[in-house]
Amino acid sequence: MAMFVHMTSAANAPRIRRSGIRAAAHGQGGARGVYCFPVLPSYALTHQWLRELARFGSRGGLVAVHVRLDDAQEVLVGRYADRVRDAQATVPAAEAVRRISALEDPRGWEVFVPRAIRPREVHRVRAAPQVAGWRYFPDAHTTRPCTCVGCRVRGGYGARRLRERLPHPLDGPPPPVRVLLDRVAAADPGDPAALRDALYWFGMRRRGPLPALSRLAAHPDPRVRADLVSAVARWSTPGVAELLDGLADDPHPDVREAVEDARDC
Repeated sequence: MAMFVHMTSAANAPRIRRSGIRAAAHGQGGARGVYCFPVLPSYALTHQWLRELARFGSRGGLVAVHVRLDDAQEVLVGRYADRVRDAQATVPAAEAVRRISALEDPRGWEVFVPRAIRPREVHRVRAAPQVAGWRYFPDAHTTRPCTCVGCRVRGGYGARRLRERLPHPLDGPPPPVRVLLDRVAAADPGDPAALRDALYWFGMRRRGPLPALSRLAAHPDPRVRADLVSAVARWSTPGVAELLDGLADDPHPDVREAVEDARDC
């Protein structure tokens, strides 16, 4: 039997002891299951994901759930970046443990069980140290931090001082709506790069002029149509749902995937 550890909020511990771990996480290809990591001789490596997961909040801190799986249980194994590229390998649980144990540096690796964990497979639930592991990515402390909108953590410790020390070229409020609409009118349809840049800034807003942008749903460049989805998906403007419904049947897979991702958020 292969032993793994799964990190979760302490508030989930009673339910896990009673009913197991439900398949809630999304793996590569949209599969639902449970993320975990092999129990290694190194305590720090076994609990390496703890600080990174703690960044996203937890009720009562995080706990370590030890899980026993049959050696033949098929799992996905690889680095986090492999998941993003759909490149994680499907192997038996015992082989996943062997692969990770043989690595010189297993930081950033993960195991994905493509199903729920049954109650009888839960070995024990115990408190975990709240200071073990890395944040953001392994060796992040040796890398210049990025302060772009996608990387920075709003309200995080020292976030304001970091932005003041390392301002990002895209910091600051987006251009006025009138200016962005003029850029769209000048670029449509011959300059997809300019259209995508304008859509990026529209995506920074809570609401926008949806009727003025809806015609881009028929733009010949699928990248523009996909960026349109990303720009308007979170708007509270009436008509957004109908626009996404139409783009959900787009002939290009990247546009359909953008709609699926927007609806999952």
